[in-house]
Amino acid sequence: MKVSHTYELLESPAMQRLGQFVREHERLWQNTTPGFEQFERDLHKQMVELEQELLAAELARYDVDAEQIEVEGVRYHPVWVDTETYLTAAGEVQVERHLYRPAGHNAKSICPLELRVGIVDGYWTPRAARQGSFVTAQLTPGDAESLFGELGAMSPSRSTLDRLPRELSRHWETKREDWEVALRAQETVPEAAVSVAFSLDGVMVPMKAKAAERLAKQTEAGKHASGPAGRQEAACGTVSLYDAEGERLQTIRYGRMPESKKVTLQAQLQGEIEALFALRPDLRRVHLADGAETNWDRLAEIEAALGLPSEGRVKIVDFYHGCDHLKNGCDAIWGESTPRSRAEFLRLKTFLKEEDGGADRIIRTFKHHASRTTGNCRQRIEAELTYFRNQRPRMNYPEYLRQNLPIASGVVEAACKTLVTQRLKRSGMAWTVAGGQALLTFRSLIQSQRWSSAWTLLAADFRQTITLVKPATATPFQNSLAARVVVHPVTSTKQIVYHALPLAA
Repeated sequence: MKVSHTYELLESPAMQRLGQFVREHERLWQNTTPGFEQFERDLHKQMVELEQELLAAELARYDVDAEQIEVEGVRYHPVWVDTETYLTAAGEVQVERHLYRPAGHNAKSICPLELRVGIVDGYWTPRAARQGSFVTAQLTPGDAESLFGELGAMSPSRSTLDRLPRELSRHWETKREDWEVALRAQETVPEAAVSVAFSLDGVMVPMKAKAAERLAKQTEAGKHASGPAGRQEAACGTVSLYDAEGERLQTIRYGRMPESKKVTLQAQLQGEIEALFALRPDLRRVHLADGAETNWDRLAEIEAALGLPSEGRVKIVDFYHGCDHLKNGCDAIWGESTPRSRAEFLRLKTFLKEEDGGADRIIRTFKHHASRTTGNCRQRIEAELTYFRNQRPRMNYPEYLRQNLPIASGVVEAACKTLVTQRLKRSGMAWTVAGGQALLTFRSLIQSQRWSSAWTLLAADFRQTITLVKPATATPFQNSLAARVVVHPVTSTKQIVYHALPLAA
């Protein structure tokens, strides 16, 4: 198919205005020294207008004017022609486009231009949607609106920015499992990797009333999945690779909104582990958690589902969680934050980290002092004594360090902070599961260095093939059009008409 497009760059109104701007600026230098900041701002505005004009012209080329088209086996007939505003990375442009409906049905109209381009939510061009979703994953819609306004190109409203991630997430969740498999298939395991650590943790997030009520009805291990004052636990999981010196090479992060038994997160981690060991079955496995038995159980369930043997697996309770319990015990014995308590805490902490049998020494110390006291003080000591007895098999820190294994769950705790807390726990915020998940999904992809690959998959989901139906045949469109299209760039004061010749026979 051959198409002739009569647009001439050098004759465009925006290019003419740009030339006039340069000439006027040259004349300014004859009498004064113009301010550079003002020149930079004005030049940017001129370039944005030129970019808008070019983008509008290109969008117009994706429109279709035909007697009949076919999309996914369904035939459509033209019903309307109107002008629509689309947001590009350079700002809004207006394009005249054709709308179609199935013959004999009052079904929702489709727009071939939008389907061929991959317009998101009836408004965003792909690049604009990518930028908008990236920024809203980091900032509130209000802050994002201010940022885009300062940058001086596209200026989406906060309500539009608020809606965008939910629309994209709806598409992502529909095909999430397949796309996660595709992302993993694109990656390799660094040659230097010798061990992999799996971690789980959670953080309470404020939920909207109806969402909190629904979640409160879900149960996990006999207890409600609700938290205090309308808060529920969002879950984070990490998969980290380490080299022989114990240096972390890379980390995959996942964040999920509150869900009974964390089934989705567990499935995601299982997929990561399966993909890793398909490539590198020699990796040493480390389970790293804060001591909550449910986390150990879930990590064990994942490996059991994959048929991985328990031999060679190392379970390590987070060193700093252990130190918290150590401090509580010292305060119970020697007084809250007294000089003696602080001194004993530092001494026992050193034993725990550097000497074989350090956990046993702490157990003996706590047992000795528990036997010499009564009442609430004894109860506090015995509570910490029970903790160290239960976790002792996971507290051989000197040996772990000799093997250059990680002993702290700081990676997953950082994930809880950077994925969840920094974005979802600001003052006055409350979330639905879907609204919060949209942000957690994209923040996870960004922090896992998967954003670009993920966007390629997501953007393609908004595009569809349009087929032109002729009397005896059907011909797929490429980058052709059979229409006369009128384009109105928002910043332009003059209507611009673009012509396209009919498809060649």
